[in-house]
Amino acid sequence: APVRQSGGGSVSPGDTVRLSCTASVVATSMYCMAWFRQAPGKERQWVALIDDNGRTDASISVKGRFTISEDNAENTLTLQLSPLKPDDAGKYSCAARAREFDGDCSQVPRGYTDWGRGTQVTVSS
Repeated sequence: APVRQSGGGSVSPGDTVRLSCTASVVATSMYCMAWFRQAPGKERQWVALIDDNGRTDASISVKGRFTISEDNAENTLTLQLSPLKPDDAGKYSCAARAREFDGDCSQVPRGYTDWGRGTQVTVSS
């Protein structure tokens, strides 16, 4: 698959979750990578993103609780959320795309070409 995901699982409120995404586009000079979350019965929502310059952004729901780390040798980026809240639960999907021009990365799913299969995060006490 163009994007390989790992991480997630069943965690308690207040815990930390790490969601890693490995994508070939990270080896290119310019790219965007984003994480989206979909809860049961709800639309897919953007969570956070990073570009090749290391610029990050996140939805208001996770600002102040997210970090994104990079392992360029492994073409892997990892989103960490802490402390987790019950509303953070859902299926998280990584999305990536190569880009030709500098500028803001997209916050909508159609702005990405390569997708992971998703990984579930369950938050319960």
